[in-house]
Order: sequence, then structure tokens, then C-alpha cells
Amino acid sequence: MKIRTLFAAATLALASGTVFAMHCPADMKAIDDALAKKPQLAAADMAEVTKLRADGEALHKAGKHQEAVDALAKARKILGI
Repeated sequence: MKIRTLFAAATLALASGTVFAMHCPADMKAIDDALAKKPQLAAADMAEVTKLRADGEALHKAGKHQEAVDALAKARKILGI
């Protein structure tokens, strides 16, 4: 019984990591699309979005998908998407 529970927990952990991994590229594309439309943002907000977008990509490539999703969500919020 313990083995089944452990197996189920491991499977869920891997599946959730995969979901976050697949979410990152979609968020990056949405941010890129919004930036391509030249949004009217204060210079500080634009710098923050650019930094968060770059951080999100770096975190995604490093396998830190939850952190990447969090950074990209902050950028999306600033952009209003």
C-alpha cells in the first residue's frame, strides 16, 4: 500500500512539473506578442516587464518552472494580459 501511495505521489509531482514546463512558453509568447504592440507603459514598468520576461525564460531553461511561471505572471499582470 505504501508503495502505491509513493508511486502515485511521484507521478503527480512529475505531471505537475510537466504542466508548468508547458505553460512557460505560452506565457513568454503572450508577453512577446503584447510587447510587439508597443504598449504604453512607464519606462520603469517596461524595464520590469523586460527583466521578468528574461528571468522567466532563464528559470524555464534551468528547470525551475514554478519560479518561471511566477515571474512571467508578474510580467503579464503589468502588461494587463
